[in-house]
Amino acid sequence: MNPDLPPVAPSVTAELVGALPPRLRGRLDAGVTKLAARPVVVDGDLVRIAVDDDTDLELHAPGGLVGSADAIRCGCLLAPACLHRAAAASAAPVAEPGPSDPTEAAPPSPAGQEPPAEPGTATADQCAAARAVREAAAAVLDAGTDGAGAVLQAELLRAAHTARLAGLPRAAASAVSAVTAVRAARAAAPAYRLTDLVADLRETLSVAHRLPAATGPELAALRGTVRQPYTPDGSLRLYGLFSEPVLTATGYAGAVTWTADADGRLHTVSDVAPGGAGRAVGAADRAVRIGDTTLTHRELSRAGLAVSGATVSPTGRLGAGAGVRAVRASGADWSGEPLDRLWAVPVGDQVRRALEGGHDLLFLEVVLAGTVREAAGDCLLADCGGRMLRLAGAHDHPALPDRDNLRLLAAATGSRLRIIARLVPAAQPRALLLATEHPTAAGTRVDLGLDRLQHADPPAEAPSAARLPGAAPDEAPLHLLRRRVHQAAAGGRRVLAFPGEGGGDGRRLRDHGLATAGDLLEELRSAAADRGRDAFGRLLPGDTDRFARAWLAAALYTEEVDRALCAAAWAA
Repeated sequence: MNPDLPPVAPSVTAELVGALPPRLRGRLDAGVTKLAARPVVVDGDLVRIAVDDDTDLELHAPGGLVGSADAIRCGCLLAPACLHRAAAASAAPVAEPGPSDPTEAAPPSPAGQEPPAEPGTATADQCAAARAVREAAAAVLDAGTDGAGAVLQAELLRAAHTARLAGLPRAAASAVSAVTAVRAARAAAPAYRLTDLVADLRETLSVAHRLPAATGPELAALRGTVRQPYTPDGSLRLYGLFSEPVLTATGYAGAVTWTADADGRLHTVSDVAPGGAGRAVGAADRAVRIGDTTLTHRELSRAGLAVSGATVSPTGRLGAGAGVRAVRASGADWSGEPLDRLWAVPVGDQVRRALEGGHDLLFLEVVLAGTVREAAGDCLLADCGGRMLRLAGAHDHPALPDRDNLRLLAAATGSRLRIIARLVPAAQPRALLLATEHPTAAGTRVDLGLDRLQHADPPAEAPSAARLPGAAPDEAPLHLLRRRVHQAAAGGRRVLAFPGEGGGDGRRLRDHGLATAGDLLEELRSAAADRGRDAFGRLLPGDTDRFARAWLAAALYTEEVDRALCAAAWAA
């Protein structure tokens, strides 16, 4: 995925790849790789790629979006049926079109073409769209990231577009996220995480699997909404809490500033758009887009805001409509009213709220206790009310200061600080550190993803940070199942199909009382290895649907067990 290219609508990529003859489809992945190495020139809404010395490829992106196949033009002799146009669409970030985009206009259906569905049930078109999403996602899972090339990605994007036209924006959005995660994995993008790919595939397959049989409120939740509704909320007096950078594997970057009102309700102001690490670093110094205020995100995180005519989404995001007015106001210290009440909520109640679908921010008071070495790197240890909490950085990208700040905080062992972190469901208390009080400057805050601590900031007299061995996070060997779920998402069916490998894992799970996990693991391995032969002894294609169902059951099980273990670890 090339972040220098403008986002391309899913339907455009699907149309261009689908129009290729079979001989060119087999060369598409090589074409994407070759095109990614060519120079890109951006001139307003026009992006030009030099395919060779005599041929240019142009992408026209009015409003920053390539919304039609005609907007990608190539000067080669085979155009418009050339490989270059499909390769450019496959190399670009995937757009997330809204309801007003031209790609969202569904063709009119003649009256009576589709029999009406029962009240509260999915229509025939929605069931067919869900089935297409499930089959395309199962094919991607079967191939793994190495095998899920541009053709399989295009099929999933086609299914996503069909789902959106059928009124299934949740399935469409999760399918698009799965494609962008696959592209990030294949490109070895710094922001890529295997856990994100697993979550996207799990969501896509789960929604597509459950939707045809769902009714009532469950069906409404599975259908989802294209845009969250904003409702009037009168006048708000907001106090800045912190800002965090946004840098996703799907090609979006920016910043989000969190605020709280006098009742402790959280509200966010965001500036997120297609871009890379440079946009994430610079977004904090952009003016917030609400009312006439000139506050930047960095300033708002320490100051306050008085808003009249406010509109708020169900997730707390502030609207920026024409009727909204906002002016700068004084902020508040974390230890003063009204922000102090956020830290007064018992930790168990905060964790329970996050696990039950509320916001996942934790407001904690901790004592820094050194570092612990883990496979993914060092974590900061902190004592949180008698629980040993592991704190990691929210971002690993070298352009963001999270990791450097964690290393410097490790030298402040013994410091008592208030922090804001994001819960990570795990068998041990674990969170991503987002913001903290300064270890030496009272009343000063540090946003871990935007501000940089200096070597002189930790207390000079602090003892050296303790380095503790990293204990295995799973005393009960649930990791045996979780590892296979992750391996399948990354490597596909073939990594689980080798005979004899891990044959005793199911028995080991049962010996620890995890009989269901043992059964799920054995079914997953059986579904991966089970391939029949035809009359001539040749191997038949595997049952991708069975493998997808086995993988989905194992993925959902590990997710729920992680939530239960997390609640137990925090005494929630």
